[in-house]
Amino acid sequence: MATKRGVGTLADKVLIVTGASSGIGAATALAAAEAGMDVLINARRMERLARVAELVEERGRRAEIVVGDVAEQGLSQRLLDAADERFGRFDAVFANAGYGMELPATEVPEEALRAIFETNFFASVELIRLSALRLIASGRPGHLLMCSSCLAKFTLPGFSAYSATKAAQAHLCRAMRFELAPHGIEVSSVHPITTVTEFFDRAAERSGRESTPSGVHDHVPRWMIQTPERVAAAVIQCLRRPRSEVWTSHIVRLSSGLFNAFPSVLDMVMRREAKRLREG
Repeated sequence: MATKRGVGTLADKVLIVTGASSGIGAATALAAAEAGMDVLINARRMERLARVAELVEERGRRAEIVVGDVAEQGLSQRLLDAADERFGRFDAVFANAGYGMELPATEVPEEALRAIFETNFFASVELIRLSALRLIASGRPGHLLMCSSCLAKFTLPGFSAYSATKAAQAHLCRAMRFELAPHGIEVSSVHPITTVTEFFDRAAERSGRESTPSGVHDHVPRWMIQTPERVAAAVIQCLRRPRSEVWTSHIVRLSSGLFNAFPSVLDMVMRREAKRLREG
């Protein structure tokens, strides 16, 4: 049984990243290549994945592409098999694929609620669980990560469905971290704040709203907006020095603790956001 936890040095290690055609996933794949890792990247858009793969190879590392929706049956197995076939192994997995919506809970159709859980939660769980089982069988250490959100720790009106999926991810990661520790396997949840990606454009489409020119929600203050590269750098740092949670904003992390310790403070924020959502 392995006793050393984490992947240690990243040179010549192999990272699997889902949702890697843009945003946090693409930035993480490139940051991993710069850190000396080979990558297996997955998303639904071949052209964008091919461009990310080119950029990885320009950095002197190898890239393998697997096209497909993470909610597709059998895709998780395909990813792990492809890593074994191309690289002979994998050392870390970043279950990053996911999406959001902004609708009151009573306006989220049941099929939409089930669909967001299938992609954000169940697909991530399947990939992480199967990865853990394969690592255990091989006797190798590893590092498994899920891209959760700061909204895993508190929620806002209109984001109940998205927040619920992210909270479920965070709880599962925390439990698995201790369940898998005897096998030398690290588990971490990643908690970005507002990030300049396609997230808000896609969320606007699903919510029946127009997207904003800035690519982020129009009520988010500038100081709460980060780049995908900022999140990617935090993920790479966690791969080097594993920890249970990855945060990219000390202020938001402290705020989440305040909200949990003093729910009345969050209530004030929630009332303001609920009014904004109603007035739309």
